[in-house]
Amino acid sequence: MEKTILPLNHSYHMYDKPWLFTQSDLNIDDVSGNKLFCTFSELEDVDDLIDDIKNQYEVLYNKIFVLQVKSSNEYVCTYNIDYSNLNEIPENTILVHRKKETNTLYTINALNELIKKLNGGVVDVSFRINWMHYRNCILLTQHNELKQLNTKVYKIVEV
Repeated sequence: MEKTILPLNHSYHMYDKPWLFTQSDLNIDDVSGNKLFCTFSELEDVDDLIDDIKNQYEVLYNKIFVLQVKSSNEYVCTYNIDYSNLNEIPENTILVHRKKETNTLYTINALNELIKKLNGGVVDVSFRINWMHYRNCILLTQHNELKQLNTKVYKIVEV
């Protein structure tokens, strides 16, 4: 299957978003078709983005969480969708996992980098992370470096 890379909208500048993925990069062999997506935007584009998400996708749990990245003018919409009904991945979007107790969003690459950082350079899947140190943030990687984006809830949209 040929990969289609989604174009970047250069009005977004969240670290130049090197973590975008194509639909063929997703692991669809997971037990659940429920995927947590994280779409980056600027404040002036958030409402249009929410409308696009609501019109194009079946949002599970009927909620879109809009988070503000504290260190910038960037906003993030997080929402669950049923991957089996997905035709294309929204622009400026990453697939993330969530640690519910601390509201931490993270990619698997970022989790591996965090473990390496905390465990003397060794990735050990049994290594325990104190998630309270990463409360209300998004953990990403850029050029194999861990990035921590501290966030706060801007609004919750009922779909």
